[in-house]
Amino acid sequence: MRSRYTAFAVGDARYLSESWHPGTRPDSLDLDEGLRWTGLEIVEVDAGGPDDTRGVVEFRAHWREGGASGVLHERSRFVKQSGRWWYLDGRVR
Repeated sequence: MRSRYTAFAVGDARYLSESWHPGTRPDSLDLDEGLRWTGLEIVEVDAGGPDDTRGVVEFRAHWREGGASGVLHERSRFVKQSGRWWYLDGRVR
């Protein structure tokens, strides 16, 4: 989760695409260059340990764009396949 937040913060669309599960990954990913991510709070983690195959991370990601600011509050699902974690999807709260 933290690596995906960092990828959003630095505008690394390639990493975001490569860490997204092929079954749920969009065909393209357009990042808003004017949006600045300013902080990440992990609210809750459910599973996702070394012996798990699934995990859920609830987080708040703070952003700023121009004079506006806000928070993206999401509950993200991850799956571990072939020895690596993949982002499946998320539900915005």
